[in-house]
Amino acid sequence: MTTQIVVPALGESVSEATVAKWLKSVGDAVSADEPLVELETDKVTLEVNAPAAGTLSQIAADAGANVAVGALLGVIAEGVAGAKPAAAPASKPPAAAPAPKPAATAAAPAPSPVASPVASPAARKIMADNKVDAAAVQASGKDGRITKGDALQALEAKPAPRPPVAAPAPQPAAPLAPRADNPREERVRMSRLRQRIAQRLKEAQNTAAMLTTFNEVDMTNVMALREQFRDGFEKKHGVKLGFMSFFVKACTLALKEIPAINAEIYGDEIVYKNYYDIGVAVGSPSGLVVPILRDADQLGFADIERKIGEFGKRARDGKLSLDEMTGGTFTISNGGVYGSLLSTPILNPPQSGILGMHKTQKRAVVIGDKIEARPMMYLALSYDHRIVDGREAVTFLVRVKESIEDPQRLLLDI
Repeated sequence: MTTQIVVPALGESVSEATVAKWLKSVGDAVSADEPLVELETDKVTLEVNAPAAGTLSQIAADAGANVAVGALLGVIAEGVAGAKPAAAPASKPPAAAPAPKPAATAAAPAPSPVASPVASPAARKIMADNKVDAAAVQASGKDGRITKGDALQALEAKPAPRPPVAAPAPQPAAPLAPRADNPREERVRMSRLRQRIAQRLKEAQNTAAMLTTFNEVDMTNVMALREQFRDGFEKKHGVKLGFMSFFVKACTLALKEIPAINAEIYGDEIVYKNYYDIGVAVGSPSGLVVPILRDADQLGFADIERKIGEFGKRARDGKLSLDEMTGGTFTISNGGVYGSLLSTPILNPPQSGILGMHKTQKRAVVIGDKIEARPMMYLALSYDHRIVDGREAVTFLVRVKESIEDPQRLLLDI
C-alpha cells in the first residue's frame, strides 16, 4: 500500500510553489507528521509533513521544480526502509506504483485532484487535459467514483472558468539576449519571494500615483521617556521598550484623523477601513516581509513590542505564516536600523500609505533663539495621490511628529 505526498493548499491567491529542498532521501524511513520537504511560495516557505509512516519510495518533484496545488511530490510505501524502495527513483517508479499518478501531476495547473473523489483512468485523463477541477464534478459511479460520462458532462457544463485563474506572472516584453558565461560571475535563480517582491514593487510604481512628503522629528522626549521607564517596563512585561511601539501608536492616531491613508482604491470605489492592521516591514534572509499587527489600535505598548519581536525571530527562521502577512491597511518601514538617513519608501499595494523611519542622528536645530544639538529623525510618507491629497499627507505626518515629540499625547489619545 502506498500514500501520496501532495502539495497542500498554499493560501489565498497562491496556486503554485517551488520545491526548495527535500529533508529525506528515497529509501529513508519516515514517521507520520514528520517534515519531508520544504516548499517556497511567493510569500513564505512552508514544510510538508508525511501523511503516514513508512518508507519514502519515490520523489516525483525534485528541488527547483514548480508544482501546483494538489500536485504529486512523492510516494510513501508502507513498511520500513529497505533495498527495494531505495532502487525506485533511479529510473522509473516500481511496477506496483500506479503509473498514471505522476502523469496527472505533470498536467497539473489544476487544483488538487487528490483530495477529490476517485476517478476512472479515462475520466482522470479528460479532467487533466481540460483542467477540470475534480472537486466540482458530480460523481455517479459506484462508491462515489467519477466516470468518463461525469467528466464529459462537467466539461460541457463548465467550459470557461479557467482562463482567469491561469493569469501568468508578468514577463519581460522581449526575450533576453544570450549572456556569455563569465568565470568571475555567479548566476543564481531568483527565489519566489524575491520575484514576488520585484513584481509588487513594480506594480506599485505602475498603478499608483505615488508621491512622498518629508518631515523631521525631535526624538528628545521619547528617548528620555524610554530611558526613564526602560528597566521597569522590561521587568514587568518581559520585553524591551523600543521606539517602534511609539510610532505604531502615533500612526494609528493619525490614521483615525486622516482615514484616506487607511483606505484603498477598488475599481471605481474607495474602501475606507474602520480597523487598523499595521504592517511592519521586517528583513529576513530571503528578503523583506511585512507581517501584520492586527487591530493595532487596541494593543498596548508591551503587546506591540512583543509581537514585533516574535515577527522578527520567525522571519529570520522562515516560520511566518501566510495569514500573518495577508492584509494590512498601512505599513511602517524602519530603514534606520540599517543606517539609512533618508529614503522614499514604495507603497505596499493595495495600501495607500507607508511611513519610512530613519536613523536618529544629532543635528543642529533652532530651539527658541538658541541652536542646540538634538537627536533628529527624518520621516517620509509615501502615499497614493489618487486617493490622498497633499494636505492630508502633510497633516498625517505632522500628527505623527507631534505624538513623538510629545508622547503624552499617545497616553491621552489626542
